[in-house]
Amino acid sequence: MSRSARLVFSDVDETLIAVKSMFDFLAYYFCGTRGTRGARLAADVRRDLSRRTSAGAPREAMNRLYYRTWAGEPAARVAELAEAWYAERSRAPGFYLAATRRALELHRDAGDAVILVSGSFPAVLAPIAAEVGATRLLCSVPGTHDGVLTGQLVGDPCIGEAKRAAVRDTLRRCPNVDPARCYAYGDHLSDLPMLAEVGHPVIVGGSAELTARLPRARVLDPHTALDVRALLSPGPVAGAASRRDGA
Repeated sequence: MSRSARLVFSDVDETLIAVKSMFDFLAYYFCGTRGTRGARLAADVRRDLSRRTSAGAPREAMNRLYYRTWAGEPAARVAELAEAWYAERSRAPGFYLAATRRALELHRDAGDAVILVSGSFPAVLAPIAAEVGATRLLCSVPGTHDGVLTGQLVGDPCIGEAKRAAVRDTLRRCPNVDPARCYAYGDHLSDLPMLAEVGHPVIVGGSAELTARLPRARVLDPHTALDVRALLSPGPVAGAASRRDGA
C-alpha cells in the first residue's frame, strides 16, 4: 500500500444498514426452515438477549450466546439463505443508511480501502461487503465441524475491545498507512475502541454517550447524504495521533 493510502473501518448494523443483521437474519432463517416454530424461537432468542443486555450482561457474552442458537445448522444452508435474505431485504427502501453508504462510496472512489467491522458473521456480511466494495471483513466467525455449525466461535466475538484489537492488527500489517489519516464509522458505545484508533472517527446518528466520550469525532446524520463530502476533508482532526506497534 502506498504512503498516501487510507483505511476506512465501518461498523455495519445501524451504522451502514438500518437493521440488526444478526437478529433479522435469525428470524428469516428459522422462519424459513421451521415455520411458525422457528419464528417463535428467533423471537425468544432476541427477547432473552435483549433482557440480559438491559440487565447489564456484557455484549461480548451475549454475542457468544447468540451463536449457540446456530448449533447443528448446515453451514451451506445458512450461507444459501443469507444470500436470499440479502437479496430480499436490500430491495427495501432504507435498508442502507444513505449517508454512510455514500461516504464509503466516496472513500472507495478516492482509492481508500473499506473494511467492515462487525459482531455479525461472514455469511450475512459477505453480500453487504460486495455491494459497498469492502476489501475485508473483521467479524465474529462461527465454528464448523463437518460442514455443520458448532454453536461456538473461532476466537473472540468482534465486539468492543476485540474491534480495537482487529483494527490495530490490520494497521500493523500496513506499515505505510498512517492511522491518523484513517477513518472509522460507528454508532454505539461499543464502537468506541475502534473509533479511538484512527484520526478521523465518525459517529453515525450522534449518540450522546459516544459523543461525550469522543468529542473530537465528527457526527453524521445517517439519513442525508448531502454533506458527506465534507467528512473527507484532508486536514487532521484535532487530537488525532498516529499509533504504531505498542501503542
